[in-house]
Amino acid sequence: MRIAVDAMGGDAAPSEIVKGAVNAAQKFSDHVMILVGDQNQIQSELELIGTNVKNITIVHSSQVVGMSESATVSVRKKIDSSITKSIKLVAENGADAVVSAGNTGATVAAATLFLRTLESVKRPGIAVALPTLHGVCLVIDAGANIKCKPAHLLQYGVMASVFCKYILNIEKPRVGLLNIGEEDVKGNDLVKEAFKLLSNSPLNFLGNAEGRDFFDGKFDIVVCEGFVGNVLLKFAEGLAMSLLSAFVSEAEKNFWTKLGIQLCKPTFKQLHSRNDYAEYGGVPLLGIDGICIIAHGRSDSRAIQNAIREAIVFGKHQVNKHIVSDLERAEASLVAAI
Repeated sequence: MRIAVDAMGGDAAPSEIVKGAVNAAQKFSDHVMILVGDQNQIQSELELIGTNVKNITIVHSSQVVGMSESATVSVRKKIDSSITKSIKLVAENGADAVVSAGNTGATVAAATLFLRTLESVKRPGIAVALPTLHGVCLVIDAGANIKCKPAHLLQYGVMASVFCKYILNIEKPRVGLLNIGEEDVKGNDLVKEAFKLLSNSPLNFLGNAEGRDFFDGKFDIVVCEGFVGNVLLKFAEGLAMSLLSAFVSEAEKNFWTKLGIQLCKPTFKQLHSRNDYAEYGGVPLLGIDGICIIAHGRSDSRAIQNAIREAIVFGKHQVNKHIVSDLERAEASLVAAI
């Protein structure tokens, strides 16, 4: 595969992005990394690393989309940005996948505009795996679409189920719909209508999911609109960091608790690994006619390497092909139910 890597996207760009791409090029030597961005800066980073990896190429772009810039404006006005150029490489068959730790909104907008959506897909969705006590819970959508319709939520459930089956090896993922209560009469009109669609679909739909259900292993997938999903994701991330900080602060107040921390270090490392976004690398933008992996804005080289790995695995298992066929089956079942 040829993976276009947005070398200028992210808080640590281009140094950590280039380093991650080099590490990926060395580990996945059968694949080509295309670094997109300012050629001089990228070349300087490659020289600092001091490697001569042959499966890396550079495509120059003269513009960068800032993390706080308007997504739609930046895509229209910065046509030579590293994000847009990376995605256009895929659209024009110059690459097979794109990885970016840059402005998420701009990545979604450019991918939707230039790659378009898969057949029958109404809106793409960002799928994020939240670590739980029993594995992970896939949340979709985490911010791609903030004005959902019931049909969008149904399609999110189908796309996430395909991802769970072929990437996470969960044969029959359990799907829940985020709501304010378990009863099907609760929630706003969007959720109530989506509940009906999901109930009549071939998905393994278990009903409504409340916020507390994310971490107890009841669901493998929780479906929600992008506004809610993005708030949920950032709240969970902030809460985890806050709790860890508070724990360390309290534990360092006396000798015995400090000693306890040292004795429990191996356990803490395992726990940190399970909850470290860098281990997962990036998250897929499902429903796009191409492979688009969105990495965390604070990604380091390890996260970028793992995001590239995710793109390779996504392509290997032909996830998009399965999404199209499963959506056709879901729509057929709904027609039959009517």
